[in-house]
Amino acid sequence: AGIADIDALDVLLIPGGQGTRREVENEALLAWIAKVSGGCEWVTSVCTGALLLCAAGPGKSRRVTTHWGFIEALRERGEAAKVLEEVRYVRDCNVVTAAGVSAGIDGALFLARLIAGEEIAKTIQLGIEYYPHPPFSYASPDDVPESIHNTIRAAEETGLLEQMETTQPC
Repeated sequence: AGIADIDALDVLLIPGGQGTRREVENEALLAWIAKVSGGCEWVTSVCTGALLLCAAGPGKSRRVTTHWGFIEALRERGEAAKVLEEVRYVRDCNVVTAAGVSAGIDGALFLARLIAGEEIAKTIQLGIEYYPHPPFSYASPDDVPESIHNTIRAAEETGLLEQMETTQPC
């Protein structure tokens, strides 16, 4: 059984990562997202998963967000009504997109509140022990030293980020 065997979902979550750049050319996957999302109560993405939502249709002509490092690339595609930056998550009708990994948790808790109520969402937050207190105070990519941006660019250019995503720890 594979995703092609799934024809109905309440919630569709499209994850992000380096693979989205490849999968945006996967016509079968995009067609499946377009078909299944039409019957979903909620359609959501994390990080660069917004690329697939826009290419497949659910994110087209909607306000969306994505990882800060992918904002311009998503804007250049011209599929979304607006690609917002410096926001954690965006809701446009039944489409919820989250910026990056930790923003995905924020978006998921927001969605949990809409689906099941505030008490359940707070219970989930407690259960996953989500009390963000990062050791660094970078609130925006503009706050980060250029050396860190250079390290990220080098990792992308060498394929290190994609390699890290496909490596399975023991």
